[in-house]
Amino acid sequence: MSKSTVGVVYGGKSGEHEVSLQSAFAVMNAFDYNKYEIIPFYITKQGEWRKGELRQAPFERIEELKLENNVEGTQAALSVLFARLNGNGESAVKLDLMFPILHGTFGEDGTIQGLFEMANIPYVGAGVLASAAGMDKVVMKKLFGEAGLPQCGYRYFTRSQWKRDSYDLVIGVEDHLGYPCFVKPANLGSSVGVSKAKDREELTKAVEFAFRYDTKVIVEEFVDAREVEVSVLGNDEPMASVPGEIVSSSEYYDYAAKYTDGQSQMLIPAPLDSEMADRIREAAIVAFQAIEGSGISRADFFVRKSDGAIFINELNTMPGFTPYSMYPLLWRETGLSYAALLDRMIELALERYASKQALDYNN
Repeated sequence: MSKSTVGVVYGGKSGEHEVSLQSAFAVMNAFDYNKYEIIPFYITKQGEWRKGELRQAPFERIEELKLENNVEGTQAALSVLFARLNGNGESAVKLDLMFPILHGTFGEDGTIQGLFEMANIPYVGAGVLASAAGMDKVVMKKLFGEAGLPQCGYRYFTRSQWKRDSYDLVIGVEDHLGYPCFVKPANLGSSVGVSKAKDREELTKAVEFAFRYDTKVIVEEFVDAREVEVSVLGNDEPMASVPGEIVSSSEYYDYAAKYTDGQSQMLIPAPLDSEMADRIREAAIVAFQAIEGSGISRADFFVRKSDGAIFINELNTMPGFTPYSMYPLLWRETGLSYAALLDRMIELALERYASKQALDYNN
């Protein structure tokens, strides 16, 4: 059988650029190069594209992924992508599928998914709607509420609202959520821009900090809870992995605890009784379907220590694939190896593409 050519897109303009490089390096080292050939597409922090040469072996160092000496820039890279629209045109490269490994804005939020839709090319992961809804924590929480999923209390506001009514907004947080509370950019991940506020002064500073990354901020109620995560895989009939528990090395699961210090513990499977584990897995699938997910997602939950109540926290439509990442580790414990997981993700992308191609858009 001939090999499939997969375009791997990584880097990007978001605050999670470095995380994306780590994920891309891990993925490209796990591909079965007897099945796939890889074309790397690196997006710089300034949003410029760099296309690498066709590869039949993984990169040896993360630094090589930046393709800094590559002369094929944005126009050449996008020409290869859009060549599918006219039967590959003048391009000598035939892309069978795109694999975006982009975390955060401009990659996980539906923007690049829309580009792939316009180029009429299959791609791994969630579609445009699910990606956008999964990136905006406020929209996501509204959809979870509509699906009947219990969640922690929250408030949200835009930068213009904050400038106009910051005092009233602070009072609203204090009255409805209290301290401590968590302040986050509404559209970001990997704990970038997240702070824990213990009083009014810290809340004000945390909000200003979060507004460095987004024009909308969400403030969430603090719950003394265990943090449990579930990996979801599938399209119309998604499957949930065994749950895993995060025991953070920090006061909360911040960026350093996730990616740099290597000290946080991942308990896989999570020490839960079977009934609770099943409830969490079922809730993960409900959350996945609530945002009309497809391909992959990781569902994050709180299990309150005082009474065992389960709260959905968020759904991540492009979870990390670094050596420390929970998503592939949960599937490994469930019985799906890293390489087999990548194969399945590609199968799901092609399945969704074939389903959409069968639609009649002309009438």
